[in-house]
Amino acid sequence: MQAARKKDDMKEGIHPEYKPAKVLCACGALIETRSVRGDFHIEICSSCHPFFTGKQKIMDTAGRIEKFKTRYSATAAAAAAAAAAPAAKKAEPLPAPKKAAAPAENRAAKRAKANAGKPKKEAASEAAAEAPAAEPKAE
Repeated sequence: MQAARKKDDMKEGIHPEYKPAKVLCACGALIETRSVRGDFHIEICSSCHPFFTGKQKIMDTAGRIEKFKTRYSATAAAAAAAAAAPAAKKAEPLPAPKKAAAPAENRAAKRAKANAGKPKKEAASEAAAEAPAAEPKAE
């Protein structure tokens, strides 16, 4: 049955009409394409979007960019001056930074020590299983 049908055939009456459509942007650009929706209007397209046109504007409210530049240019200049000052003096080797002391016990060792005096669960469960077997229930 399927061998008689072609792969390109679609079922009749279930697909929407795919017709030519015009997309009109707010900037005036007209894009001709095809759509099941028909003609429609959009607010922004690739010919007027700042990302595609390269005309991006940086919104600087309250001088935040200048504030950032002055703050970090001052610290960069101070760091450069501080780096140059020790170079003028005799270079002394800095002591190696000390590593943090390793903990005396890890978590597994602490748990083992805490549970050392406690009976194991297997022995407790075996004792509980034997107790009801030894005493018959009175009903």
